[in-house]
Amino acid sequence: MTAGQATQARPRGGILHWLSQLWVQVLVAMVAGVVIGHVWPTLGVKLQPLGDAFIKAIRMMIAPIIFCTVVHGVARMADMARVGRVALKALVYFELVTTLALILGLVAVNVLKPGEGMNIDLAHVDTSLVKTYIAQGKAQDVSHFLLQIIPNSFVGAFTEGNVLQVLFIAVLCGFALAQLGERGAPVAAMIDNVAQMLFKIVGFVMWAAPLGALGAIAFTVGKFGAGSLLSLGKLLLAFYATCLVFIFLVLGPIARWAGFSLLKLIRYIREELLIVLATTSSETVLPRMIVKMEKAGCDEGVVGLVIPTGYSFNLDGTCLYLAFAAVFLAQATNTPLGIGQQIGLLIVLLLTSKGAAGIAGAAFVVLAATIASAGTIPIESVAIILGVHRLMSEGLTPTNLIGNAVATIVVAKWENALDEEKLAATLNA
Repeated sequence: MTAGQATQARPRGGILHWLSQLWVQVLVAMVAGVVIGHVWPTLGVKLQPLGDAFIKAIRMMIAPIIFCTVVHGVARMADMARVGRVALKALVYFELVTTLALILGLVAVNVLKPGEGMNIDLAHVDTSLVKTYIAQGKAQDVSHFLLQIIPNSFVGAFTEGNVLQVLFIAVLCGFALAQLGERGAPVAAMIDNVAQMLFKIVGFVMWAAPLGALGAIAFTVGKFGAGSLLSLGKLLLAFYATCLVFIFLVLGPIARWAGFSLLKLIRYIREELLIVLATTSSETVLPRMIVKMEKAGCDEGVVGLVIPTGYSFNLDGTCLYLAFAAVFLAQATNTPLGIGQQIGLLIVLLLTSKGAAGIAGAAFVVLAATIASAGTIPIESVAIILGVHRLMSEGLTPTNLIGNAVATIVVAKWENALDEEKLAATLNA
């Protein structure tokens, strides 16, 4: 290399090039948020609108992006039997892995016993703040969840932002375009062009990700900082450890079986992981995950079905949280919970955990629904962890994201719709 070439090459490794990367900007913003929230907690709480605005800006794009991506993917498949086969394989995978997550959560909380010795008397706990969550939780059951998949109107699915409703309509439209054949081709092409426009808009919004991360982290630390960490620190550490065990001892072997490195995949989606870690919302990166999984060699149709469906049916971190938190509340309130009752709780969780998407405060509401359905743990006890729910979300949302990334690659490989050379080249880049 000549001196001139060396001079031209050096800036790429310089600090400006390094700081131009989104994941570095988000990481710096998160550190700044921690400092602001700790040193100036009042200011940190006031920065909450930055995080909320970023989340809202991304959420407004989710419904149209899912619609366009799924419609184009299903129409391009043409073979309706294949669409059904992909959906069935995805659901089988989701059920198996989320069941493993629930079992691990129950085993971990029984071994670590984070609630033992707390001896909390609910008569001295303020439950007024959780009445809304309890009411929402009691309203959730299997029939209600299934009926919610069908929107009240075509447009209603988009205005309400319900992922499953949008997915339901998109699959129907994709089927219809495939049946139209050549007459449907111009419409499919137009929808693909609209999708590309929407992804460009998401790219613009993502420039605000560092600000969103700054506001969300500053608010979390400012409002729930040291006091919450000290009072329920054992719960948080035990839960974070359980999430790590699941990622590396459950998802890790699955990734090896599918022929790729989980660590390299985590490195590939590091920007998305930092964003969900800061905002505690995995929805903020759904559009980016669709793009990244396609770039990694997964078929467009498979990605369009697996990613949106996974946001309701493959929430591994949420399953860990539900199992862990439910038994923790029993331990903290000295509620007897035998093996038989925990097996019953597991069966209830297999159903209620699938309704976590499309509900405000999803995981917390489903926790209330689970406890209400099981009928053994006092439902008012959910007030105990209300203050640290957002801190627990720092563990469950990244686990959800990694779980859905692994699921997409596994289902694509299972369907022979994975370009393994492209995947290897992408993860090794």
